[in-house]
Amino acid sequence: MTLEIKTASLQPVRQTFANVARRFGEKPATRYQEATYDAQATANFHYRPLWMPEKTLNDPSHTAIQMKDWYVFRDPRQFYYGAYVQNRARMQESAETNYGFFEKRELAQYLSDGIKAKVTRLLLPLRHIEQTANLNFMSGSAYGYGTTITQACLYAGMDSLGMAQYVSRIGLLIDGNNADSLSQAKEAWMQDDAWQGLRALCEKTLVQKDWFELLLVQSLLINTLVHQVVYQGLVADLAKEGGRDLDMLLEFMLDCHKDLSNWSDSVFKIAVVESEENKQQLQSWLDQWMPQVQAAFMPYIQAAFADQADQVWLQAQDTIAKRVAKAGLSLGGEV
Repeated sequence: MTLEIKTASLQPVRQTFANVARRFGEKPATRYQEATYDAQATANFHYRPLWMPEKTLNDPSHTAIQMKDWYVFRDPRQFYYGAYVQNRARMQESAETNYGFFEKRELAQYLSDGIKAKVTRLLLPLRHIEQTANLNFMSGSAYGYGTTITQACLYAGMDSLGMAQYVSRIGLLIDGNNADSLSQAKEAWMQDDAWQGLRALCEKTLVQKDWFELLLVQSLLINTLVHQVVYQGLVADLAKEGGRDLDMLLEFMLDCHKDLSNWSDSVFKIAVVESEENKQQLQSWLDQWMPQVQAAFMPYIQAAFADQADQVWLQAQDTIAKRVAKAGLSLGGEV
């Protein structure tokens, strides 16, 4: 008796979910598409928010920006939960290796007291700004519209929280885990003139109602300056003074900024292209906030860079101008 083995191929009745097929056609979809598009509820809400009864849950009117389809804010990284977690796990593994190396080799002992004092005064208070960034991005996640942008805001908020924690760990590394440096950094945040403009700016952003305005201020202005002035400029100066080993502790922040910039640049560009009204609104916010951000950062820049402060600001402003130009906006002349 002979056995004949045959194979039969079964064709699926549907290639993907109906809501995804309506957007992209009846064909196999990516995991990003299936996990993201039209995932947000749009009808059959049982109640209005008690703290904002004039709005519905998932209400597009939480911002002055208007879009025909909010799902056009496609994340160029195609991050859904699984992809984001895997990507950041790899970045965290690399960061943990660097922090472990720094601690195991006891590299903090090679930092002079002067460098430790500068780190405590001029770097560690940054954790409060990163914590504010976490809350600001979470506002976009809570009040934004369309899963393509709300989930990306959530991931940006978690990145900011991670950066705040890593900045805190730098303090623990340089003082032997006794937290004295963090206490001194908090005192600097509360009392040092270098930080009071930034502390006031953080408090002002926390009460902003329009989540898209807040996204522009946080990702385009504040984050750009934090990374250009502190994570790159200040740390480069510390390296010249003998603090080169600090560089390895900031790789996570630098990688996150590059990643978040690529995403947020695409968001602003899409909003500008959507309509002239959006472009004018974004330009108005930019013109309104840029002088305030400059005024907030200048005392810090002067304290950190002394007679090089003006040059540092011009370099940072040029970086912002390049990002603004990508979005189809401008800094509007003198700031």
